[in-house]
Amino acid sequence: MTEIATRAATAEAIYDAPGSLITLLTDTAELTCNTATFEKGAAGAPVHFHTKATEFFHVTAGRLDVLVGDEVHTLGAGDFIAVPPGVKHAFAPAAGRTASVFVGFTPGMGRFDYYRLLGRVNAGEATVQDIKDSSATYDNHYAESDAWSGRRRSAEP
Repeated sequence: MTEIATRAATAEAIYDAPGSLITLLTDTAELTCNTATFEKGAAGAPVHFHTKATEFFHVTAGRLDVLVGDEVHTLGAGDFIAVPPGVKHAFAPAAGRTASVFVGFTPGMGRFDYYRLLGRVNAGEATVQDIKDSSATYDNHYAESDAWSGRRRSAEP
């Protein structure tokens, strides 16, 4: 692997959903990294799993709820969690909170085009079906979780 440097001034930023901004940092065969900033009430990522990569999260500000398997963890600034391949997971800001998080995948997943697709859906230029159809391409497989759906319901006013 060679040196990787991404400058804030030139990093690509994508609004992938209401209240959610992803900043793309690196996307190599060895490592994919981005930051995600969530406003209060942002939906975050639905329940899914990856078959080839470990996904990890380091919360830099706020509070982030993260489903790992059947357990929901609430992480604060400085907390870290890693999700192995095949384990279903989801994440969103904790109820009434914002969150900023550094997200990575190892090995890298060629994921930037997936984030761009999310941005096109958010802008009305692509459909949710396009996301579903890209599941194998981006190793992003959607799943269900009673623990996560219960957590989301209990957070509603």
